[in-house]
Amino acid sequence: MSQTDLKQEVLNVLENSMVGTLATVVENKPHSRYMTFFNDDLTLLTPTSSETHKADEIEQNPNVHVLLGYEGDGYGDAYVEVEGKVQISKDESLKEKLWSDEMKKWFKGPDDPDLIILEIHPTQYRLMNKNGEEPKVLDL
Repeated sequence: MSQTDLKQEVLNVLENSMVGTLATVVENKPHSRYMTFFNDDLTLLTPTSSETHKADEIEQNPNVHVLLGYEGDGYGDAYVEVEGKVQISKDESLKEKLWSDEMKKWFKGPDDPDLIILEIHPTQYRLMNKNGEEPKVLDL
C-alpha cells in the first residue's frame, strides 16, 4: 500500500471514530483516559480543562499515545495507534470551532478561560488490524 493510500485509510478511521484513549506519561509510566477527538487532516484535537491532571502531565512531558477506531465488532476492526507531541492551545477560533452544547457540562462557553485544546501533532500513525493484515506505518 502506498503512503498516499495509507494516509487515506488513516483519515477514514479518524473521520469515523471520535472516542479513543489518550495516554500521557506520569513519572515514566503511561496514564490513559478516554477522550473525544476531532481531526484537522492528520492533526488530532481534543478539548479539555486547563485544571486537569492531563494538562499538568503534558506540561511536564508532551509525548502522548492515542488509540482510535476499534468499534468492537470483532477481529478485523481497523484502528490507529498514534504517537505524537501535544501543544496546548488557547486559540479562540479553534475553541469556537470545536464547541458544542454538550461541553456546557464542564465549561461556561467557548470563551471559558479554563477551556484549552490539546493539539496532537503526530510523529507516526500505525494502521492496525485491518482485516487481520500486518500493521502499516505512516511516518510523518
